[in-house]
Amino acid sequence: MRVMSWIMAGSRIEKNQAWAFLGLFGSVGTLICCVLPVSLVMLGMGSVVVTLFSKVPALIWISAHKDLVFSLSGGMIFLSGWALYLGRNQPCPIDPDLRQACLKGRKYSRWIYFFSLTLFSIGFFTTYLLPLFL
Repeated sequence: MRVMSWIMAGSRIEKNQAWAFLGLFGSVGTLICCVLPVSLVMLGMGSVVVTLFSKVPALIWISAHKDLVFSLSGGMIFLSGWALYLGRNQPCPIDPDLRQACLKGRKYSRWIYFFSLTLFSIGFFTTYLLPLFL
């Protein structure tokens, strides 16, 4: 697997890091869909949820199709984890600056991946498991 780099905001980003960001954005979709409304209602801010849904009608569609949102998010997180796993032993460039950027990018990719996995788990818990206990 070739390492492909892009120039973005003055730093090098590996393809694996791009996959990690894709997983992060997928997990944020689950938060907007399910965790945010449940959290606001549990804190007694139901009127805020009503206002939010009336001002942003796309949230109604996202909430109505939560199975699709979770499937796509789970797929993106799985693909980003797979890409990180495949690229874990890829060689970094010999140039010291590029090597440091490569190692730093891998570290950030892992951090972003586990953060997105945590967000997805919170969303899955509040959407599918929490209603079983209430």
